[in-house]
Amino acid sequence: MSDFELTKTRLIQGIWEGILTPKSSKNTVPDVHVTHLDHTVADVEVVEDQEAGNWRLRIPVPADAISDGVQTFLIHDTKTNDQLGQFCLIAGEALGDDIRAEMDLLRAELDMLKRAFRRHCLETM
Repeated sequence: MSDFELTKTRLIQGIWEGILTPKSSKNTVPDVHVTHLDHTVADVEVVEDQEAGNWRLRIPVPADAISDGVQTFLIHDTKTNDQLGQFCLIAGEALGDDIRAEMDLLRAELDMLKRAFRRHCLETM
């Protein structure tokens, strides 16, 4: 089990950022390994924030990883081989179709709920 908990803070200008918080008072340095399609992501930074008592994680998203579909990045603790977290990038035309289909399903479910609620209101009056 990893000694750290990962919390995402933001994705900005091609850099995914997060906070690694120690689970115990041990003074261990996080050793993080990030992969995309089983390839190691280069230039990952782990910087100690002594005031906050945690570590800042910065992962540059490689330009060649930005493409149509879903791209998943896995973040592991190298010492324990536990997965600390993950993040995904979703892009392209396929995404538009997926979102439209999902919206259609949500609208249909909302219409069904509205009808059931109205029927319930009429029956209880």
